Amino acid sequence: MSERTLVLVKPDGVRRGLVGEIIGRFERKGFALVALELRSLARETAEAHYDEHRSRPFFAELVDFITGGPLVAIVLEGPGAVLTVRSMMGTTNPAEADSGTIRGDFGLEIAENLVHGSDSLASAKREIALFFPHINP
Repeated sequence: MSERTLVLVKPDGVRRGLVGEIIGRFERKGFALVALELRSLARETAEAHYDEHRSRPFFAELVDFITGGPLVAIVLEGPGAVLTVRSMMGTTNPAEADSGTIRGDFGLEIAENLVHGSDSLASAKREIALFFPHINP
């Protein structure tokens, strides 16, 4: 079944010139680009995006990092998009991510791990609506 998911190439991925490589991996896998935008993220949007982490001690660091430079927001569509994209990204900590994953191949540290992908269909719908309100999640 075709699904949609949100992917963010975070500011470190943009700064390091990895946007094309990351998007290319998803395209070569067969995912369709539904929406794509380079943007600087407003603090309010970042806080809403990371709302589930609001009570955690690292919340402010997450928000500061994601708003610290331009990012690329992407909606991808394809069969099993949520799970497959997460698998292609690799584990959150690049030091533990498998070779062949985005974080395993390019990640340097856990705080700057290049990409975000929705972790469930429910999160994908919420996140797509937050970043692309004109798109049907």
